[in-house]
Amino acid sequence: MRTLDGKVVVITGAASGIGRALALDVARRGALLAISDVDEPGLAETVDLVEAAGAREVRGDRLDVSDRAAFAAYAVAVAEQFGRVNVVVNNAGVALAGDVEDLAYDDMEWIIGINFWGVVNGTKEFLPHLVASGDGHVVNLSSLFGLVSIPGQSMYNASKYAVRGFTEALREEMLVLGHPVGVTSVHPGGIKTAIARNGRFSDREDAARSVAIFDEKMAKMPPERAAEIIVTKGILANRARVLVGLDAHALHHFARLTGSRYQDVVARVAKRARPPKL
Repeated sequence: MRTLDGKVVVITGAASGIGRALALDVARRGALLAISDVDEPGLAETVDLVEAAGAREVRGDRLDVSDRAAFAAYAVAVAEQFGRVNVVVNNAGVALAGDVEDLAYDDMEWIIGINFWGVVNGTKEFLPHLVASGDGHVVNLSSLFGLVSIPGQSMYNASKYAVRGFTEALREEMLVLGHPVGVTSVHPGGIKTAIARNGRFSDREDAARSVAIFDEKMAKMPPERAAEIIVTKGILANRARVLVGLDAHALHHFARLTGSRYQDVVARVAKRARPPKL
């Protein structure tokens, strides 16, 4: 895919952060947009911003990506309205912090439902339309934590590793079958979004302190820059894997060089840096 001019782009989790930045980026490139989120006020703001940016056509829907039936109906409605679908960006995601022994099952199921099944639902429901377009692309948002593991992030790690494996296998299938669909797995590091502030925490986590650490020390890159990298290096360059941010590149290469020993180093650093449990 050499251009997004006139292409129909679907983006989940578009009410804020990377999703909103992606919507604005592709709108300026001439794309027609179908954007969704569970945050209706935030989504309405994104629709206004996208229209002000000159989008030819934009559709905004409240969508819970973990609801398979709702996603199936949404895919049909989008395809009927636009007549085709060229790009799907499965961006919607949430965070959950806490050690395994402290996490509640309901929270564990919640994050897997959104972060993993949301990606699966979006990919599977839109895939026939992408194939039919003759010029399709799937972008699935994994994470730096889909490449390396961090204590206190077991379920987030699990969901993002799962997205990575699912996406890489999907890309192989498209190549084997000869379908005209590119596939990209995206691995952002610390991006300035509200994911930590809107996340969930175990009862023993100091949520306020954890959010402050993320916002002040980890979230370095503006979402607009992340969106530009995803579009240019992922969709337009058709790369299989896109790392976003110096932290993502540094930690990924460190883990590759050290093998499983990186876990010991991370554990030592985390022991000193993590807030004490409540």
